[in-house]
Amino acid sequence: MNTFQIYTSDYCLEHHPGPSHPDSPERLTSVRKALRSPEFKGVPWKDAPLGTTEQVLLVHTPEYVDRIGRMRPKKGYVPLDGGDTVMSPGTWNAIMACVGAACAGVDDVVKGEAKRVYCVTRPCGHHAEPERAMGFSIFNHAAVAAAYAIDTHKIPKVAIVDIDVHHGNGTQDMFYYKPNVFYGSCHQSPFYPGTGAKYETGIDNNVVNVLLSRGCNSPTFRERMETEMLPALRRFKPELMIISAGFDAHQKDPLGGLSLTDDDFYWITKELVKIADEFGQGRVVSILEGGYSMSGLATGSIAHARALMEE
Repeated sequence: MNTFQIYTSDYCLEHHPGPSHPDSPERLTSVRKALRSPEFKGVPWKDAPLGTTEQVLLVHTPEYVDRIGRMRPKKGYVPLDGGDTVMSPGTWNAIMACVGAACAGVDDVVKGEAKRVYCVTRPCGHHAEPERAMGFSIFNHAAVAAAYAIDTHKIPKVAIVDIDVHHGNGTQDMFYYKPNVFYGSCHQSPFYPGTGAKYETGIDNNVVNVLLSRGCNSPTFRERMETEMLPALRRFKPELMIISAGFDAHQKDPLGGLSLTDDDFYWITKELVKIADEFGQGRVVSILEGGYSMSGLATGSIAHARALMEE
């Protein structure tokens, strides 16, 4: 068994939302280059398969999936939500590679081929709702991974922990009334998309939102996670851990307003790995979400991957 492996796809470089759009292909290039450093020599890299429509339909409506399929352009751009979320000719294969990576990662950790997997893909997905694209997100890859684990592998309890600077409104919406999925998010508030209030707790306290004020630093972040998020996760006892790994809470990020460091991303990842070891045979699937400082995204991913790789 590999302790740690990486999924990625060149298809994810072919999503072009526009020349001035923050979600540039350079994001993926910067992370992949960082993870090719000598520190990660020997880590297996696997090419992500394209996901299936059946996998996407686990969390999205048939009407929405059909509409996205019909809207993919042969040239130029098609805006899906007023300009934030845009399709280009290469977008369909990119988002299906994201889905494929997420599901393949679940397959590998459940079958014992790896303990922990990092899906280095783009675009992000956690804002995508069952029948709506928004916030750079078209299909919700972390949500697909959770639903796939439950549907295909019969995992009884799955946790999704979202460390992106933005609240994952789509992921929360999909599982709010499903007590076998825990959704936990630490996010800047007030901030886009305006969801993720403290009182949003799910049907069975299976949703935990940790609201962080603009400028939040390392000690405050760690104290809030230690007192609010981690105990709730341990009470839930997840048998599979999925991480929505956004790095736009990094102090260098131009879109976010938090002041987290590489050490913070290492720390929270190690804490989530500990919980996965306690309750889920160490099974972790991490999926890249946001992060728009090329250097912050790269060094944050290195810290995250280091924590996933270590025994």
